[in-house]
This record gives sequence, structure tokens and C-alpha cells, in this order.
Amino acid sequence: MDTVNIPPKHDLEIKWSLLQQKMQKYGADACLIYSNVNLYYLTGQIFNGYLYMPADYPPICFITRETPLRKDLPFISIRKPEEIPALLIDNGLTFPKKIMLEGDQITYNEYMRLQNIFNTETKADASILLRKIRMIKTDWEIEQFRLSAKKHAEIYEFIPSCYEYGISDINFQANIERLIRQNGSIGICRVFGTKMELHTGSILAGSNAEIPSPYDFSLGGYGIHPSAPFGANGTILKEGISVMVDMAGNYTAYASDMTRTYSIGKLPDMAYEIHQISRNIQDEIMQIAKPGVSCAELYELSKKIANKAKLSDCFMGSKLQAKFVGHGLGIEINEPPVLTGKSAEVLAENMIFALEPKFILPGTGAVGIENTFLVKRNGLEKLTSFSEDIINLQS
Repeated sequence: MDTVNIPPKHDLEIKWSLLQQKMQKYGADACLIYSNVNLYYLTGQIFNGYLYMPADYPPICFITRETPLRKDLPFISIRKPEEIPALLIDNGLTFPKKIMLEGDQITYNEYMRLQNIFNTETKADASILLRKIRMIKTDWEIEQFRLSAKKHAEIYEFIPSCYEYGISDINFQANIERLIRQNGSIGICRVFGTKMELHTGSILAGSNAEIPSPYDFSLGGYGIHPSAPFGANGTILKEGISVMVDMAGNYTAYASDMTRTYSIGKLPDMAYEIHQISRNIQDEIMQIAKPGVSCAELYELSKKIANKAKLSDCFMGSKLQAKFVGHGLGIEINEPPVLTGKSAEVLAENMIFALEPKFILPGTGAVGIENTFLVKRNGLEKLTSFSEDIINLQS
């Protein structure tokens, strides 16, 4: 098995311990994991099967489809999950009286099947519990973010080479997608939410940036088909419009998030002034953000700056405005914490989040930036280091 980007055993043990501490707090004897995201988080790989985590012993992996697996975890082959209870007894483990299942991450049918197999009391939702645990990154996870962010910035250097005179936003994005895949993007981009879908990112050119989307992203776009109403829509990149590039930094399982604004020729002076307000919001938040600061406070600060500049009508959208200015990152995009006015979350050391103050200038398009930040003991570290100026694709 290829061990590149595979978490070491000690990293997994840290995560197991955190989960077991929470399980014991809720009075659960065991936890059964099935979803890809949580399997990867707790084992460093994705397989077809289940991870059984006792509250006080190392886990066992039950696999239903033979695939290459790491050698330092115990794997037991099964045909179906109904075999697990007997195998627990055979391996000297106590049958759980209270078990946790992933209420948010698996289907209702799968949940009921597993509940019936164990015929026992189910405790607090393991999905919610693990999302909270995953907010605080381990040292290994932070290093994965650094690798993604570094490659992310390197690739953005070559985005102007993807532009051709008279090209559409779709073909511009296709050129970028080819570039990122050739340079190590893993392709898949996971995003949390039952009504959330994402490919490799978003390109918003000109007035298409004003079109609201049913997805809960900061900005929308019409898309090219009603079945995927988001992002590029075939707009021709012509003189005087902005092009917002928000392509995922998925070069490891932990994707960085970075948005930069490009232009076709010169934009109206107002666009550069508004773009600077976005940078000002970022700078102001960086001045106060540290462990213990509430996410709601950061959101309200961003709104205050936008209001003072008389830009509240075009902040985070125009026809439909997003009610957040940032979100957590991890194995999935859109993880907690969320920087919104209703958030009860506070920053903590080793959280990682994206900050994305963006504006819409009617007739011109979207301007603004997005960066990925690591919360450190005394403040923030920006992981996505790349020019934040509006870059002219024709120069």
C-alpha cells in the first residue's frame, strides 16, 4: 500500500483517545463508523466496511470488500455487518450495551439496520460528536494543510496561462482543472451538507456572480445545467469584467481554500476600492482573532466594516446574501466553526478556517479574497500565501 500522505499510527491513536474520552462522557460502550469521511479520519484510509471503536480498547476494522489496507491495524473480513456481534465475542470483546452510530453521515436504512443488529440503546449522534472533535487539528493534519496550501499558491501563479482572448468561463475553468490535476490535485472535493455539492471549485465571471444559488456557498452563479446550478455558465471573458477564481486546494485529504480576483483588462476604479475593503476586513479580523474569540464577533466585525463603507447591499452577495464570512476546513469543506452572527462557537488553538469577505459590483462581477488560516496560541497564521491584488489576465 502506498504510504504517501498516510497518517502515522500515533496520529490515529490521538484521535482514538479523543473519541473514547467523549464516548465515556456520554456513557457509550462503543461506536460504529461507516462513513468515508470518518473512516479516513480514524484509520487514514477509506475501505468498504466498518470501524468498531470500543470505549476502552483499540478499534477493529471489519471489511466487506477486499482492498489494499495498511498493515498496522487489525482487519477482519465479513460478508455483512450482521456477523460483527459474534466476532466481537470471538475476539474477547464485551458486547456493547450502549452504542453510538452516525446519524448525520449514513442513510436511515443503514442506521436502522445497524441499530437492529446490535439491538441495544443508541447514544448521542457519533456524526455530531466527530465533527466537533475534528475541529481541532493534530500536528500531522496541520502539516497536510500546509502541503495543500503551498501547492495551491504555486498553481495560482500559472492561472494567467489558462486565459485566451475570447475564451468562455467554462473553458477557462477547464484549463485550470487540467492544470491542477496535472500538478497533483486528488480531484474529489468533499463538502458537508445534505444539500451541498461541489466539483473542483468555482469560476464566477462578470454578471454571473450576481446569480444566487440554492447551495449554501458565499456566492452562486448560474452554472451550465439546472441539475448543477452553481458557478461558470458560459460567460465570455471580455474587457472590463472581473473573474473570481475559487478552485479547491485539494492536494491532500485536507483541502485549503483560496480565492483570488482576476480582471479582463482594467476594471472600474470602484472595483479596486471595494476589493481593498475585502482586504481591510481580513486585516482587521487578523488583528483580533485568537483562541477564545467568538466566531460571531468576527462576523459582526466584517459586517461593521462593510456597512461603514456603505457596501452592505453587495457584501457576500447582492440578490441573495450569505449570512457568514468564513467556515471551518478539514477532510470536508464547510466544517465547523462557521463565522456567522448566530454562531456560539469560539476559536481554539489548532482550528483551521477559511475567511472569505467578498463583494458584488453589478455589471462588473465579484471582487474580494479568501484565505486559509490556522489558529495559533497568539493569533492567526495565513497558510495560503499568494498575491491578493486584482491580477489582469491580459497583461
